[in-house]
Amino acid sequence: MDYFGSDTFTKVGYNNWKNALKSFNAHVGGPNSAHNNARKHAIDFKNQRRSVAHVWSEKSTEKEEQYKARLAIVLGVVRFLLLQAHAFHGHDESLSLSNKGNLLEMLEWYKGKDPKAASVFGENAPGNNQMTSHKIQKDLVKACANETRNAIISEMGGRLFAVLVDESHDKLIKEQMTVILRYVNEQGHAIERFLGVKHVTETASSLKEALDSMFAKYGLSISQLRGQGYDGDSNMRGQLHGLQRRVLDENPYAFYIHCFAHQLQLVVISVAKCCSSVLDFFNYVTLIVSIVSASCKRKDQLLQDQHEKNC
Repeated sequence: MDYFGSDTFTKVGYNNWKNALKSFNAHVGGPNSAHNNARKHAIDFKNQRRSVAHVWSEKSTEKEEQYKARLAIVLGVVRFLLLQAHAFHGHDESLSLSNKGNLLEMLEWYKGKDPKAASVFGENAPGNNQMTSHKIQKDLVKACANETRNAIISEMGGRLFAVLVDESHDKLIKEQMTVILRYVNEQGHAIERFLGVKHVTETASSLKEALDSMFAKYGLSISQLRGQGYDGDSNMRGQLHGLQRRVLDENPYAFYIHCFAHQLQLVVISVAKCCSSVLDFFNYVTLIVSIVSASCKRKDQLLQDQHEKNC
């Protein structure tokens, strides 16, 4: 067992002071001994502003405040770009370019207008904490999306609602299911809100599973559903195994209504087939658009001819 002292100072005492200096040094110990630590704490207590712990604490608090200010500014820019549906970054974000993309350019503008922003970005911020990386941008976008969904769910307030679902593939040829909620707010107005996009396979069972997972994630229940709106695809409106039938089997009050936009499209197609003049009109319009849109010269010639005809 280690001892912090010697009985010489408490019980035995000194008969010979020849080795006193050696005993004193042994009692004091090294830089991290209990004696020296107690002395340092006493000095720090007398003058706390000069203590190392206090200085480090002040530095940590200052860095934390700078981080909060930097995060608030970047988050404000992200929210603006999301609201305006603008791209965050361009093809190249090199520092030597005159235009580095919307987010970086807006931050540069912000720094020029607000001295506080300039004090927490660029050279005044750590190299690994600039808050401008693509990963940070995606995290902030996801956080904004979650807050938006929470606001939608809060606005619904547990009311009954209808769901509008459509599917299409993106540029990567992935089938995506889009889900929109339709409900009546406290003012009695019909509101439509976009809930999210889910990757699915082209089967009714996968569509139902994806819908159930989104409802479970956001605290919604099939029992609250009172309407379904889909297109005429067999996976959607199938009477035996379609999405609308699978939902109706679970909730018979979720009535299915064929999407009005798709119904109008089918009506136009049906009328065009029955009337040769209408069919010719749409065929000619399609040909004109295809021919003119492929050439700027043809487009200019068509505009000039139309202008001369109207004059």
